[in-house]
Amino acid sequence: MNESKKLQALIGPQESMRVMNAMQTGAKRRDVLAMLMAGGMQATLAGSLAGLAGVAHAQTPRRGGRIRVAGATAAINDTLDPAKQSNQSDYIRGSMFYNGLTVLDGSLTPRPALAEEFTTRDATTWVFKLRKGVQFHDGKPLVPADVVFSLMRHKDPATASKAKALADQIEDVKATGPNEVTIRLTAPNADLPVILGTFHFHIVKDGTTDFNAGIGTGPYKVKEFKPGVRSIAVRNDAYWKPGRPYLDEIEYVGIGDEGARVNALLSGDLDLVGSVNPRSVQRVRDSAGHAIFETQAGQYTDLVMRREGGPGSNPDFVLAMKYLFDREQMKRSIALGHAVVANDQPIDPTNRFYFAGLPQRAFDLDKAKFHLQKANLGSAPIPVVASPAALYSVEMALVMQQTAQKLGLNLDVKRMPADGYWSNHWMKSPVGFGNVNPRPSADTLFTQFFKSDAAWNESGWKNEKFDQLLVAARAETDDTKRRKMYADMQVLVHEQGGIGIPLFLASIDGHSKKLKGLSPIPVGGLMGYAFAEHVWLEA
Repeated sequence: MNESKKLQALIGPQESMRVMNAMQTGAKRRDVLAMLMAGGMQATLAGSLAGLAGVAHAQTPRRGGRIRVAGATAAINDTLDPAKQSNQSDYIRGSMFYNGLTVLDGSLTPRPALAEEFTTRDATTWVFKLRKGVQFHDGKPLVPADVVFSLMRHKDPATASKAKALADQIEDVKATGPNEVTIRLTAPNADLPVILGTFHFHIVKDGTTDFNAGIGTGPYKVKEFKPGVRSIAVRNDAYWKPGRPYLDEIEYVGIGDEGARVNALLSGDLDLVGSVNPRSVQRVRDSAGHAIFETQAGQYTDLVMRREGGPGSNPDFVLAMKYLFDREQMKRSIALGHAVVANDQPIDPTNRFYFAGLPQRAFDLDKAKFHLQKANLGSAPIPVVASPAALYSVEMALVMQQTAQKLGLNLDVKRMPADGYWSNHWMKSPVGFGNVNPRPSADTLFTQFFKSDAAWNESGWKNEKFDQLLVAARAETDDTKRRKMYADMQVLVHEQGGIGIPLFLASIDGHSKKLKGLSPIPVGGLMGYAFAEHVWLEA
């Protein structure tokens, strides 16, 4: 229970409101104390309640102000098209300018957003009742046709949607009333409201072809958008959530260099920064005006070994590299404890379908050597591409390089700049690193990154049994059976997949202590990239 609710419980809603109104108009603690004692309250209790009121008042969101925020990515292909968003900068902007039918809360439970309610009888046909009175930034009212267009465009190959693998399960979307949309799936999926709460399924205006104006229903409007440079968002005064958002304006920039982000935060040039390196945590904490905000979830940096060519086409090489992960050392020396050990499969321990029974793959030089000898790749150096853009990948690559030397394996670490890494190197290098942000469900993660035809199938791994299990698990309403299917999928990725995952990484953000309202939403740092609607500046 927060302080405002505690105060209401102790003295009742009317008296609580009178006290809070007094403080909002300038009353001090001593004034509240006198007010309570005048009503016959004992001095000790009145003093305690006055203190509680002061804390509650300090937590009351304040309207107004401007902040500058920096994330870790900036690229010329930054986009405001929800279907094509692919990095944290895109997701942050998407959360400023758009809404989905649903939104995920701190427990990753789907809550009503543009849909005020959603129902199904069989997990195949879903009815969504749209919220009335919602307007786009240009004043156009939200209607079912906008939802139909927004969802169905993901299925069109010409859209090149990053969520096509998720949208393929949608058979059709139809307006079935003035404020009602019915979605019919090709097969049952109990997780549809979760999927619709993810970034790519934000709702845009029917027929939109130019997304640079960012016309959505979200808490902020686009004032300026320069891909790879910055964006400026201004408050949407017609937002459908009463009283939200709190800030007047947010300037957002992407700064690939972590040191530069932290320096700008501590100098006062920035108010909030994402992706703080563990080595910078104490420095931020030592600053009187700054604090650390940490979210432990399913983010991971993975070693990607492309299966269609190069050394990754040899399964023994892939296994050897997985045995070269000294996970505990990486946790201690690279993440400085801000991580949990992973097991070469993407479902983290916070997920309800995490398979704890999968034996942990240990750091084992003898097994690595055995598989390298079987792979018989010769003595030529093997390039390994890493970049600060993929969190900790450079450090991980260097640790592996040193370890591999003990076996006579020459890993040639190629450090690439953060700018352009995702478009120029990720999924294009035979051996390199990726970085995957947390996803809200096992189905979403497996569908986007491991299904044979997924656009982000990083290693190009294809497994028919895996694909069949994935589809079957969506339709399974028996939780025990579904859990077994997800466990089998984790085993398949662990044993045969072309990626190695050593750690699940905490998201670490830094912020000015004047910035209030942050709370964890475990689909990523910065409140699952949705901070804009929730934060305010202390007076």
